[in-house]
Amino acid sequence: MTTYVWDYLPEYEAERSDILDAVDQVFSSGRLVLAESVRSFENEFATYHGVEHCVGVDNGTNAIKLALQALGIGPGDEVITVSNTAAPTVVAIDATGATPVFVDVRDEDFLMDVTQIESVITSRTRCVLPVHLYGQCVDLEPIRELCDRRGLVLLEDCAQAHGARRNGRLAGTLGEAAAFSFYPTKVLGAYGDGGAVLASSEEADAALRRLRFYGMEKVYYTVQTPAHNSRLDEVQAEILRRKLTRLDSYIAGRRQVARAYAEALADTELVLPRTAPGNDHVYYVYVVRHPRRDEIVERLKDYDIHVNISYPWPIHTMTGFARLGYEKGSLPVTERLAEEIFSLPMYPSLPAGLQDKIITAVREVLATL
Repeated sequence: MTTYVWDYLPEYEAERSDILDAVDQVFSSGRLVLAESVRSFENEFATYHGVEHCVGVDNGTNAIKLALQALGIGPGDEVITVSNTAAPTVVAIDATGATPVFVDVRDEDFLMDVTQIESVITSRTRCVLPVHLYGQCVDLEPIRELCDRRGLVLLEDCAQAHGARRNGRLAGTLGEAAAFSFYPTKVLGAYGDGGAVLASSEEADAALRRLRFYGMEKVYYTVQTPAHNSRLDEVQAEILRRKLTRLDSYIAGRRQVARAYAEALADTELVLPRTAPGNDHVYYVYVVRHPRRDEIVERLKDYDIHVNISYPWPIHTMTGFARLGYEKGSLPVTERLAEEIFSLPMYPSLPAGLQDKIITAVREVLATL
């Protein structure tokens, strides 16, 4: 049997009746767009995080884009973020007309090096956008202090950190806004695309609701601020409502898988994930590191195990962002990681026997390098 880095079918088998009931509930409701399921999910997701405002949108990319726009970020502005992230983080910044500005990440946990932020602030800087990467949080406290001191807004990219905590506080609750993706692979994943934004003010909440619906508010067919259709689908919202009640159990399952990897691979040459002090890791992906990464990845295919690399090409090295002017070597840690990291299969329903197969294969490959 081929083993991939993620598989939703074991989870679907266990939750099939509830997922199909969610679909039937929506189809039988008589309302298919921005109705009770979206409203309920928004309220419940906000309650889970202990905040007042949540707006469901169609995907995680637009969650970032619309959050930036709702916070007044646009052409001529600069947004500080990282290059070691999924491309949508930066694509969303670019879509607003703002310019992404990169700082490097830390070698030990691959998270934003917050000590570099102040050095790249200019008169055009408006926002800091940390990415809570791989399932754990960036050091938010110094970023919050810096933003308050310099008059900047803080937007958290929480696409990979549903339920993660820093010093007891949930990811997504310290900034002016926080963007979430519910792509199927996520810790809280839909059965298709979906996203949401947590907002800290009524003004941002109202702006987000306009922006996700053509720029209309209350009176349909009257546009206040031209925008696009970015609505969260009712079916996905109802599925997410059901799955939100199981989020903590998903996290527990991921941590159990992570512990099994850590115990079985601790004596190998792999560099295993490190949890930063103060963080509660949710292991969206289980990222390991080895200088002979490419050889390992190829050799694992002989065992019918296909792993992932998150991410093989830093954003600043991509042709699409060459205009930003970053030269090779400008973000040395990010560039080095791109040559060494890869992700072992990670999902809460990963069967124990299959994980044993993965561990055995990894150990055998490492022993013959």
